[in-house]
Amino acid sequence: MHMPTRRAFLAGGTLSVAALAGCSSSESRGTPTPGPLGGLELAGDEVAGGFRAPVDVAVPRTEEYFIADQFGQLSYIDEAGTEPAAVTDLTDRMADPGGERGLLGIAVHPDYDGSGRMYVRYSAPLRDRMPSDYSHTFVLSEFRLSEGRLDTDSERVLLEIPEPQGNHNAGAVGFGPDGHLYVGVGDGGAANDQGPGHVDDWYDGVEGGNGQDVTENLLGSLLRIDVDGGSSRRPYGIPEDNPLVGEDGLDEQYARGFRNPWRFSFGPDGRLFVADVGQNQYEEINVVERGGNYGWNVREGTHCFQAESCPTTGPDGETLIDPIIEYPHGGDGITGISVIGGYVYDGQDIPTLQGRYVFADYVAEGQLFVATEGEDDWSLATAPIAGIGSQVLSFGETPAGELLVCSTGDSGGAVHRIRPAGTTPE
Repeated sequence: MHMPTRRAFLAGGTLSVAALAGCSSSESRGTPTPGPLGGLELAGDEVAGGFRAPVDVAVPRTEEYFIADQFGQLSYIDEAGTEPAAVTDLTDRMADPGGERGLLGIAVHPDYDGSGRMYVRYSAPLRDRMPSDYSHTFVLSEFRLSEGRLDTDSERVLLEIPEPQGNHNAGAVGFGPDGHLYVGVGDGGAANDQGPGHVDDWYDGVEGGNGQDVTENLLGSLLRIDVDGGSSRRPYGIPEDNPLVGEDGLDEQYARGFRNPWRFSFGPDGRLFVADVGQNQYEEINVVERGGNYGWNVREGTHCFQAESCPTTGPDGETLIDPIIEYPHGGDGITGISVIGGYVYDGQDIPTLQGRYVFADYVAEGQLFVATEGEDDWSLATAPIAGIGSQVLSFGETPAGELLVCSTGDSGGAVHRIRPAGTTPE
């Protein structure tokens, strides 16, 4: 595939921003530690190839892979290394893909047994009832799934959100240990979480921001819904313990203060890890709590955004929660421009990685990032990887906890399973 400007795909490459000043001490958690992880070297074995931009992979059962290509195709692979057993084309209901729009995320219902339901996140044309100067529509839909193929006539639209600009679309969807569906939503695009489509918020240090709003729209948030519920008011239910139920705010919201959450995952202990693409200075990884406020656009990472100083609490006295890891754009050590969220490794093939959070940055060619939790903070290192594309787009996980990586490069897009370099694939 041809994607010359990856920054435009995940973070908006034409953004401009004033110089940022730090608003927390240099002892903030997650100070990068350059260098390889104890000499660990990794390699990738191709599971499936021939894609333009594989942005998500779901593996509900061993040797069953659903792969979402940003350009509108859902492929089903029933054995690694084979051609797709089924392909569903969704382009007829999508806005023109490319940039940050397209088929962006998939999740299979936990009740899947060879047939069931799939939840699909894609970009659709702007609806007539939406502001005419907006870009497109965020769509989350449910489809019936059988023999590896979606029944396209079964689509049940769960959620539509007007998107002011074409970027910051996030796109990840996934079921938590509680059985509810979590949905990442970007801040609406453009620069600084400001401009048309970005509402007034409580913080006067910058003008407006969907990331800090909980009443006007669902942008800049992580949502949590019950897809097995629903009523005449909504095609889904609201979990009773969502933080804004009975409060002033939109009931779907689970956490807020995000810019462009590009992939999230649940660790073996149930913790929720969210990667948030930064503006022009810092990338971050967060451990997300119910009702948490993760700071954007008061802060970028742990640093004040467009201000010499900034508050450490929100309008109700809630703490603006620091990321567990942040790393800069440029400078010495570990750097990047577009964080790609991954998983806490829970497999057996790579013992060195067990219990560590593995992720990537789009421009960190030939290496993965590995975050290790200490008693008081997290450290960050790198591990070289061979045999995959030059640009990582996202990660996946097998039922056994082994890691998959979706990438693209000169030879096209593919999904690979990660193993230690020098070992023989099974």
